[in-house]
Amino acid sequence: MYYIIYPILYLLSLLPLKILYLFSNFARFILYDVRGYRKEIVLSNLQLAFPEMTMQERIKIARQFYLNFTDTFIESIKLISMSTKEFERRSTGEFDYINSLLAKGYNVNVMACHQFNWEFANLQYAKNLKAPFVGIYMVIANKALSRVFLRIRARYGTILISAPDFKNKKHQVFSSQYALALAADQNPGNPEGAYWLDFFGKSVPFLSGPAKGAVKNNASVVFVSFHKVKRGRYEFKVRPIAERGADYTPEQLTMMYRDAVEETIRLDPANYLWSHRRWKWNRPV
Repeated sequence: MYYIIYPILYLLSLLPLKILYLFSNFARFILYDVRGYRKEIVLSNLQLAFPEMTMQERIKIARQFYLNFTDTFIESIKLISMSTKEFERRSTGEFDYINSLLAKGYNVNVMACHQFNWEFANLQYAKNLKAPFVGIYMVIANKALSRVFLRIRARYGTILISAPDFKNKKHQVFSSQYALALAADQNPGNPEGAYWLDFFGKSVPFLSGPAKGAVKNNASVVFVSFHKVKRGRYEFKVRPIAERGADYTPEQLTMMYRDAVEETIRLDPANYLWSHRRWKWNRPV
């Protein structure tokens, strides 16, 4: 199936983005206006996060979110054939601070959250960091499509490890210097052992593993925020969290990460992935 899907997507990727965005517009219309794909979840999340907004304001954010969501898929297809020159014209990033940490001999946890477009961010940091760039990813159920996206994501040398495999392969990652990309804002599938923190004023479980790993390995921790300048153009900015992870507790690092995530989302709510239940767990008594 891969050998059928990939050539079709490659030919589609040869179209100009302005044409591909017509597909995105149509997909947004189908998902939001016709099918209402996870619409109830999206609006519920926005109501919990922004109770001070009017319903009209939240609907406006939701509509833009769905367009950003479909744009990300379309832009990912475009990456199949996009030249390096065009890629660099369409996205820029901050790399000097992370590279300075690597030059000092630190490993670096590159923390992010589920913003658009994470595919561009992965490629930029893999291309520009002066250490192996390791990306932890969630497995796509469709094997053929998963293989397509793995090929896109590995374009500039990202070492890709699925989340289920990371426990067994992390010793390979930690055996030499690395920059490890983690998006740890998702609620754990099992909240046992998570850190319960207020997120937009409501308690949620944050994954504890990234912060514990930073402390154990004395890794530096940075946060990278994604900024959608306009359709097809992105900027990625670095916010230092800790040069020496061992100088902090895992709880402190997680709280600083939480603060960076919430501040970033408030700057551009529509550029965050709202289609997952963000507050589905109840804090244990």
